[in-house]
Amino acid sequence: MSHDRRQFLIASATAGLAGSAAVRLPTGPLLPPGVPFVDYVPVETPNGATLPHTIKDGVKVFHLVVERVRHEFAPGLQANCWGYNGRVHGPTIEAVEGDRVRVYVTNRLDAPTTVHWHGLFLPNGMDGVGGLTQRSIEPGETFLYEFELKQHGTFMYHSHHDEMVQMAMGMMGMIVIHPRQPTAAPPDRDFVYMLSEWALKVGTERPDPNEMKDFNVLTFNGKVFPATAPMVVKTGQRVRIRLGNLSAMDHHPIHLHGHAFTVVATDGGEVPPSARWPETTVVVATGQTRTVEFTAEAPGDWAMHCHMTHHVMTQMGHDIPNLLGVDPSLFDEKLGAVLPTFADMGKGTATNAADDTLPKNSLPMVGGQAGFGYVTMGGMVTVLKVRDGLTDYADPGHYAHPAGTVASLASPADLARDGIVE
Repeated sequence: MSHDRRQFLIASATAGLAGSAAVRLPTGPLLPPGVPFVDYVPVETPNGATLPHTIKDGVKVFHLVVERVRHEFAPGLQANCWGYNGRVHGPTIEAVEGDRVRVYVTNRLDAPTTVHWHGLFLPNGMDGVGGLTQRSIEPGETFLYEFELKQHGTFMYHSHHDEMVQMAMGMMGMIVIHPRQPTAAPPDRDFVYMLSEWALKVGTERPDPNEMKDFNVLTFNGKVFPATAPMVVKTGQRVRIRLGNLSAMDHHPIHLHGHAFTVVATDGGEVPPSARWPETTVVVATGQTRTVEFTAEAPGDWAMHCHMTHHVMTQMGHDIPNLLGVDPSLFDEKLGAVLPTFADMGKGTATNAADDTLPKNSLPMVGGQAGFGYVTMGGMVTVLKVRDGLTDYADPGHYAHPAGTVASLASPADLARDGIVE
């Protein structure tokens, strides 16, 4: 294709309101596109995907398709969402500092939209704020964004048109830009997570974008525990976890069990080594990214979760009366007399069996099965699985603990030895 023809097509695809100027392409010499497994080790998006690209004349070309998505948060809970390329959340965009990228955005919704490249340094007209830096992408249109990646780190993309609605419906994703000239060896395992929250009333199938406080589905990469895929690593490996938060209202203190990490980067850049300190919890506020690193030294199944206690539950019953300390057996007995098929919710939970007393399209507030029984957490929870001698990164199943390393019922001899009176 000739240069003039290409310019014409770009101008046609991206023309704004009458009289506005056509898009100007970046100028200057192109750096060679970064090559996966040569210039960088690709990240892994658990439960997600990486957006594929092609290379045209030295430019990395991506295509985002904005569309309705039927999304499953966990088996038993689905919703009619909006996303990118058939996914909630959208696929991770991955490139290298200095790459020139060209992103086509096709709008298959029946509402206008834009895409904002959250945290990136780029020309103002590529920033993606509808009405301010561009006109909105109308239904059926394809717009073109093109810019050079001038920094490295962990960033995000999301709608910036009617974002209260469109982000609440799922329109967001992660961006990972690897350094052109790394100053350290890459990690052995590199994971990326989008933190998000949803308002999905029990029995409904559409997130409520008007909710401002009672978000009841909290997700890692669009999934709630136990549907969150584990991070599987080999003992001794250096692990990097990238966390981005586009929740509507909440910060998330993400806590990792069994290990301490350091925060090595924010969306503003790398943290100098002299400014780092060990932590086991990192607060990721709305609109922020945080990148942590650690060495996986302790084999086992280690939880990673938000430490806001109501964020490790799903579809919490905010309006249920407080029954702590109340014996519900009389109520059950009386209800059972008029409704013989009645079974309280706890029975299904205790056995991890299907609970036919739950409303349609809903989940128990907590729970998933693990090696010792039912885990009474849900929502924003996943598991770091550290193992010796791994040959691949498939889920290794539940951890087999060495003898004498599991908390267990105290014996009479234990109690007598230490003078403990029950």
